[in-house]
Amino acid sequence: MTSPDARDVRTEDAFDVAAVAAWLAAHADREAAGVDLTAVPGVQQFSGGVSNLTYLLRYPDDDLILRRPPRGTHHKGAHDMAREHRIQTALGRVLPYVPRTVALCEDVSVVGTPFYVMRRIEGPIPRKELPRGVQLSRDEVAALCRNVVDLLVELHAVDVEASGLADLGKGPGYVRRQVEGWSERYRRARTWNVGSFERVMRWLDENQPEDRPHTLVHNDFRFDNVVLDPADPTRPIGLLDWELATVGDPLVDLAGSLGYWLQADDGRLMQAFRRQPTHLPGMMTREQVVAHYCARSGRGVTRREWAWYEVFGLFRVAVIAQQVYQRYWTGQTTNRQFRLFGVAVVLLELRCRRIIARARRMDPARAAAAVG
Repeated sequence: MTSPDARDVRTEDAFDVAAVAAWLAAHADREAAGVDLTAVPGVQQFSGGVSNLTYLLRYPDDDLILRRPPRGTHHKGAHDMAREHRIQTALGRVLPYVPRTVALCEDVSVVGTPFYVMRRIEGPIPRKELPRGVQLSRDEVAALCRNVVDLLVELHAVDVEASGLADLGKGPGYVRRQVEGWSERYRRARTWNVGSFERVMRWLDENQPEDRPHTLVHNDFRFDNVVLDPADPTRPIGLLDWELATVGDPLVDLAGSLGYWLQADDGRLMQAFRRQPTHLPGMMTREQVVAHYCARSGRGVTRREWAWYEVFGLFRVAVIAQQVYQRYWTGQTTNRQFRLFGVAVVLLELRCRRIIARARRMDPARAAAAVG
């Protein structure tokens, strides 16, 4: 069994496969694994993603997935394998889209970092374009789009207490903590050749919305973290990458998702950084996504409030891009797909400042109107 998204492992990301196989044979949940753990698997690396590294372990009878952090300097709290494993294990009991976990290894002597292993959910994953072999009509693309947004609504409807993850929440002040935390991360990761974002960060700080009732949030909800049903590729069957999941404001989660949502009428420069097929005929615009989400979830937001969420979502994407770019800039990674991320950061700052300027000009009646 192979995957069109998997490639040979990059030299800088390689690990001792035999050591991993031996550790799994001794420690993994064999029933959960569903494979013959006495074998040594073949290994490939998934090319998508810019944070934790994801590998395909190809056993003779089935595949497993291994996740681990990149080598190098990390922000405190980032790339926490134990946390990600715990969230995924707990959510797997209440949300059917979450892959079943198999093992967590915190012994860094095995591969040089902690890692965890999970079952693979078999199906195509949309990335920059639709997966190879998946051809959808405009109406089918529209159905896929609705179904993916509805998946986010379903996640936000999970009972936090029943999930066993209520302790991820830190109580009131979620928005304030997000603004302060992401601002600190940007300042620490900034290189000389990108903007300061200081005007954007000041506006975000001065215009924070009131806290909303908290839900489980994914914090990296994108098409390339969704697995589609091979028999009906308009229907999601898996949701991946729980690294940043927590308990917080669901509209921050929606805004973070839309920070990556490049639609067909966005400029050519921004289109160069598109990482998901949101440009296709049949896809909703960002404004339509917000309206659909609010209608399905029963949550409301005014246009002025959404301007804040939209800017924060874009700023957050810029911080993530800059953190990755800093790793490339300092030589912690040689992956050339990251060399232009600094340009994306500059473009995102300009986009944030345009939205802020528009929000300041917004008349009171329009500002108070609901999105959609």
